[in-house]
Amino acid sequence: MTVNELAAVKGFNAVSLPEGDREISGVYIGDLLSWVMGRAKAGDAWITIMSNINIVAVASLADVACIILAEGVTLDRSVAQTAGLKGVNVISTELTAFEAARLLGKELK
Repeated sequence: MTVNELAAVKGFNAVSLPEGDREISGVYIGDLLSWVMGRAKAGDAWITIMSNINIVAVASLADVACIILAEGVTLDRSVAQTAGLKGVNVISTELTAFEAARLLGKELK
């Protein structure tokens, strides 16, 4: 499944999709940025409630396919713009992290 395909699934909304054709190969849930940097795998969809500028750097370093902002979390315009410039895909959802991961897991099968 690509990031663009995920953004089209009911309950998910595109925030920034500069590389929407990236394939999602797994899911990682975490909010402690240093932990995510060391454990998320390239190609993962990273689910978090964090929304500060540092998530863009972590997503880039970990080479995740996208960030999924759970529970209705939104990005400041400047963070969304930076994500676009850095090639970091961002999707939002009102779902909890568990609900988003469960739905994404079904889509990845």
